[in-house]
Amino acid sequence: MDFVCFGEIMGRLNPKGYGRLMQSNELCVSYGGGEANVAVSLANFGKRAVYVTKVPDNELSGAALGALKIHNVDVSRVVYGGDRLGLYFIEKGASQRPSRVIYDRKYSAISMAKKEDFDWRKIFSNAEWFHFTGITPALSDTCAEICLEACRIAKGLGITVSCDLNFRKNLWDSKKAGQVMATLMPYVDVVIANEEDCEKVFGISAEDTDVSGGELSYEGYKAVAKRLSERFAIPTVAITLRESRSANDNDWSAMLYNHGEYFFSKKYSLHIVDRVGGGDSFGGGLIYALSEGKGNQYAIDFAVAASALKHTVEGDFNEASIGEIETLMGGDGSGRVQR
Repeated sequence: MDFVCFGEIMGRLNPKGYGRLMQSNELCVSYGGGEANVAVSLANFGKRAVYVTKVPDNELSGAALGALKIHNVDVSRVVYGGDRLGLYFIEKGASQRPSRVIYDRKYSAISMAKKEDFDWRKIFSNAEWFHFTGITPALSDTCAEICLEACRIAKGLGITVSCDLNFRKNLWDSKKAGQVMATLMPYVDVVIANEEDCEKVFGISAEDTDVSGGELSYEGYKAVAKRLSERFAIPTVAITLRESRSANDNDWSAMLYNHGEYFFSKKYSLHIVDRVGGGDSFGGGLIYALSEGKGNQYAIDFAVAASALKHTVEGDFNEASIGEIETLMGGDGSGRVQR
């Protein structure tokens, strides 16, 4: 069965190491995007991951889709058209200097897509799961309509629908995000969010929490998950919990609320190599584990361990295997050389 992911894949350009753009005469090129990153994780875990988007018919798009093909992601249902592939530039943060992202994605092919570009019944002909994020409907009003149509058809076909809220202030404001995402949530079975998303999108905040200061209240987020679940009748809510000490050093854990029960993961102390894609790797791990039916505690533990390992990998994609993730889940986080 297919696990369909819909969104925008972009070119990623960044200075080497921790350099700043103003210092750099050369930039490293790779590819990524929220839903593309999830598709790569699912393919790495042995799922039939299908990625759907619209890209221009040129060599740059070919390289982007080639990066997915290398990871065994099916791109046969990608639509071609439009004039440009979106780009983003990133400076990796260090110590007290945060990472910074600059988008160059206006008028990208997917943002200019039309509803008739996507035959969702055909795309979903062998689908078990559909995943999108709050980034895609933020790209344009038409993208929001395309997401809504996809969700309606998926729900009608009995396909499980998941959404990572992924609020991006550089794409839309909280008011618009709340209005649009509220039309999509009734079709969602599994929603994923971080410490800020629920507040920025739906005005649901956790008490006794200071995100900027890295202080989180687990009891507060239990209430957030319950309120979000009850407002939109979503049975499963996962919230990642990041306690940021610096750009390099974070504590990382998560909570799963499933049909009225709460499950908390182990907390990992991370020394970060690359933070971008960390939330997507969590989403990919959660979707995989839930679809395998191995239980709620396993699901949240697997998703957090998968994401912890992603933070050690350059680029958007998570390269961790199931074996590596389960080894970390079992308590071996020593980082000792494996011979």
